[in-house]
This record gives sequence, structure tokens and C-alpha cells, in this order.
Amino acid sequence: MKKRKIKRPGKVQKIIKPLMPEQPEKAEIVVEGADHLYREIRIENRLEDEQGNEVKLKEGADVDIVVEADADATMPADSPSKKPKRG
Repeated sequence: MKKRKIKRPGKVQKIIKPLMPEQPEKAEIVVEGADHLYREIRIENRLEDEQGNEVKLKEGADVDIVVEADADATMPADSPSKKPKRG
């Protein structure tokens, strides 16, 4: 099944070191075009390169944020949302 997706640019604002050694390091990413109060996300700072090696994001790095959804989880943008019928 083909997925619907959108891609937004972002930038790694800062790297957050863990308070406890067993906790993962986090990358705080600013999502361009997002509402002001919701523009930052934090993710575990762990990615894989093409060979499967673990890599980390650097502060200031440009990134792409991709949101994907199955086709059955989406609807056309110009259709009104379905409202329950009252009866």
C-alpha cells in the first residue's frame, strides 16, 4: 500500500546530554513552518548511515522531517470531514 507523505525542513537547535548515563542523548529539532508553540521536537539522537553504522546529528545540522500515513488514514484535502448523523 502506498503511503501519503509530506516533508518539512528543520534544523538541529541543540543536542541534549542525558542526566543519567543509561538515558539516550536527544536532538532538539526546530520544524520550519510549524506553529510557534509546537515547532520543536526532541528525538533520540541515533540514526543509521547507508552501511547500517550508528551516527549522530550535529548541532546546527539541516534535516528533513517526513510524516507518512497509510492511504486509508487520509482523505482528500477539499472534502468536508465526516460528522456523525443525529437521529
